[in-house]
Amino acid sequence: MRTFNVLLFLTVVSVSVGAGGTGVAKYAGEFIAIGVGGRALGLGGAYAALANDVTAGYWNPAGLSRLNYPQIALMHDEQFGSLLNYDYGAVAFPFGQNTSLGLSVIRLGVDDIPDTRNAAVDINGNVTYDPDELVRIDPSRVTYFSAADWALYFTYSKRESEDFSYGANVKILRRELGENSATGIGFDLGVWYVPFDNAAIGLNLQDVTTTFLAWDTGTNELISPTMKIGTGYGIEAFDGRFTPAVDLDVRFENRQYASTANLGAVSFDVHSGLEFQFRNVLALRVGYSDIKQITVGGGLQLPKLAIDYSFAKFDGTAQLGNTHRISLMFTLETEQFRRDAGP
Repeated sequence: MRTFNVLLFLTVVSVSVGAGGTGVAKYAGEFIAIGVGGRALGLGGAYAALANDVTAGYWNPAGLSRLNYPQIALMHDEQFGSLLNYDYGAVAFPFGQNTSLGLSVIRLGVDDIPDTRNAAVDINGNVTYDPDELVRIDPSRVTYFSAADWALYFTYSKRESEDFSYGANVKILRRELGENSATGIGFDLGVWYVPFDNAAIGLNLQDVTTTFLAWDTGTNELISPTMKIGTGYGIEAFDGRFTPAVDLDVRFENRQYASTANLGAVSFDVHSGLEFQFRNVLALRVGYSDIKQITVGGGLQLPKLAIDYSFAKFDGTAQLGNTHRISLMFTLETEQFRRDAGP
């Protein structure tokens, strides 16, 4: 099954690489739509309005301005029976009275893929490319390669007032498939607004100018914009805080039946989640993602360290496995690193 999955993955990517010309590639940016952080993923990805930590560099760059101390986040995730490795790391820090800066890195890859193109030998032990002469595969001639996608985010965020912030990402994308590779650059714009107490609205325009990916084969891909708009509301109860959140993704890739709803080429996908935080120490979460997955999770807030976990089950086949995600967030919560409050 693992071999089949590798071949399927490579087939999908190879079709993309082999197609000539330039055009909007459906799902070309899917690897950067998976999401980061155990808290956000436990909420089904409904996080555009709630992002107020280092992961805001991904979910909504405007939210990074609400950071008062430097933070570091790490996450590792293995999907589809450990076929895919998904890794995330980020650092962010307050700068001056109202600004924050951040750097985020994402890698999605299939590693140690065997390449047997030069390992087929005939009866005399010589390399052959004729299937009629193939006798065996010589293990000593097998080489290995990786297929990996990289995303590097540079984030700038500014708080204009207690109720309004804005931010932007410059992101560099890199895709590698054996001997071929592609490089691209894209931009995200985000805003965060508090219309009234305990409520927030977030908007993130991803790939706002359409992200261009250029393959060294001469093929070019375009990642179309995605508009993420979300809202969240806090309710104090039972020595804690309930926070329901809903996000809507609006895409322009003609996904049609693969989405929750669509109007022609424009598709709509919903994320929803509910969190209960008890005395800012323990958290329980449940969510529903855009790929129709129910997610659950929890969190533990220790001094300077947050540990968050989320779980997602793949329905339909046990061979795809389930997804367990654990993320760590370190906060340098000491007075010397606190945001400058000004005069």
